[in-house]
Amino acid sequence: MSKGALSVDTEHLFPIIKKWLYSEKDIFIREVISNACDAITKHRRLISLGEAVDDSTNYRITVTADKDEHTITVKDNGIGMNAEEVEKYINNIALSGAVEFISKYENESNSGIIGHFGLGFYSMFIVAEKVEMFTRSYKGGEGVHWICDTDGSFESEAIERDGHGTEIIMHVSDDELAYLDNEKLKSILERYCAFMPYDIALIDGDKETVVNDTNPLWQRNPSEVSDEEYNEFYKKVFNDYEEPLFKLHIVADYPLNFKGVLFIPKRKTGYDSTESELRLFYNSVFVADNIKGACPEHLVNFRGVLDCPELPLNVSRSYLQNDAYVRKIASHISKKVADKLNSMFNNDRESLEKNWRDMKPYFEYACMRDEKFGDKVRNSILMEKSGGGYITVSEYLDGKDEGTVYYTNDPEGQSYYLGLFAEKNIDVVVFDNVIDNSFAQYFESKNDKIKFRRIDSGFDDSKADESKSLADIFKSAVGKENFEITFVSLGDEGAAALISLPEESRRFADMMRMYSLNQGVDSFNMPNSEALAVNVDNPIIKRLESLGADDETAKDIAKHIYLSAVLLSRTLTSDEAKEFVRLNNKLI
Repeated sequence: MSKGALSVDTEHLFPIIKKWLYSEKDIFIREVISNACDAITKHRRLISLGEAVDDSTNYRITVTADKDEHTITVKDNGIGMNAEEVEKYINNIALSGAVEFISKYENESNSGIIGHFGLGFYSMFIVAEKVEMFTRSYKGGEGVHWICDTDGSFESEAIERDGHGTEIIMHVSDDELAYLDNEKLKSILERYCAFMPYDIALIDGDKETVVNDTNPLWQRNPSEVSDEEYNEFYKKVFNDYEEPLFKLHIVADYPLNFKGVLFIPKRKTGYDSTESELRLFYNSVFVADNIKGACPEHLVNFRGVLDCPELPLNVSRSYLQNDAYVRKIASHISKKVADKLNSMFNNDRESLEKNWRDMKPYFEYACMRDEKFGDKVRNSILMEKSGGGYITVSEYLDGKDEGTVYYTNDPEGQSYYLGLFAEKNIDVVVFDNVIDNSFAQYFESKNDKIKFRRIDSGFDDSKADESKSLADIFKSAVGKENFEITFVSLGDEGAAALISLPEESRRFADMMRMYSLNQGVDSFNMPNSEALAVNVDNPIIKRLESLGADDETAKDIAKHIYLSAVLLSRTLTSDEAKEFVRLNNKLI
């Protein structure tokens, strides 16, 4: 048996770092700035522990591009290093000074330290052919000048240097000179470093531009953040000119440790993507635009930021190494969204109703897709009333556990029916989205004593005695087999007849029509389930009854009454419209 230690050949390791370790070249900026932030954080921590002198340092990081010299310089006034520390942490690849510092001075979950793997420093060689470092420790003594090429060979020497901190000079290779452009650098800094904890100034001649917000909104106490600040934050981060419909500030400390802010954006068109977008941060350092699974699948069209200092990231911080952790985050987010919706319903209903029309489809979908979520918020889901305002199922039924909720899919087209319900002081709710009908069926599945019926589904409370002669006249005039004729009492000023569509038959037809569209079939013809409800109180109907089924004028009048009823229910087909015009010309 033989034992030994694995060796690292930098000649082969550097090409791996350069080509394979990081998914995007731009990340080298994030890594070198993160190291600078860590250096400052360590210095502040040592001062608080009495192990470093408080010299009233104004902590900052500067970034300078020199097109003439082909260099990018990053400078910090953090903890710095002496020769021994350079030998230990820089000349030994993958030995993380951050991890050692945390183990000695900090609790990892709240350290604020970014680095962990000891490889980020070398990401500079993605774009640099040579890297120089000037550094001096907070402990004093000589500084160090260190130089390294892409083949891993380095030199270092002692130098005189004022103050503590580190200056990194990247000599950019000829293939990567685009990174010397200040606008490109600014764009990268704003993407990856926009919320790092210390001022980051981009130097352009005599001009300095601070590119970051050192006190990101999600790190603040929610009670101290105004609606205006949430709205401005959302617009800036997600480049949107509209204010969000819904916002949720999450501060989780146990059993998970993360913070974040979630929004529901206002949709511009019916073709906007409904895919959620969560920007992931690690101690205020941008990690990724989206981590699959961090936002629950049932919560669509959410945008937000999450800062998770306990994220189990891979070396390049490109993706998570632990799906179970992500699932826990998603579960917690789902619970917090449900709690927020219920809280708004109970304590700030006016604000909820203000944007409910646009938010409703997402919450209805979430209820149907996730049973736990639906059980929590189902009774907070609002329905819009045709006459204005909002109401819940429970409010509609006056707190009873059973009853019928009447709805309309087309308030304008079904206005006559709405008038009948208004006369009886019965509220009608508006279902103007395909998902509304699905949600109604979902609600019924949770309580089989509650039924949803469209306002043209029947007139059970207005039934009248049947008339065989009238039935014969209308059946002969309409000319459809198995066409159902019913008789109702709607008053002498009511329509002569109205179309009714049995709820179950219509739902089945709608379902099959949707299925045919999903299967690529242009049309799907179901047997016509329309029924004609004849108003026996109407004077025309009373006169019609006296004419008899053999009278041609009676048939024309009956057909005209039928088509008039159809016109109050739906759009006439081409053949029906032609027949309607013919009868108008003849009868008038």
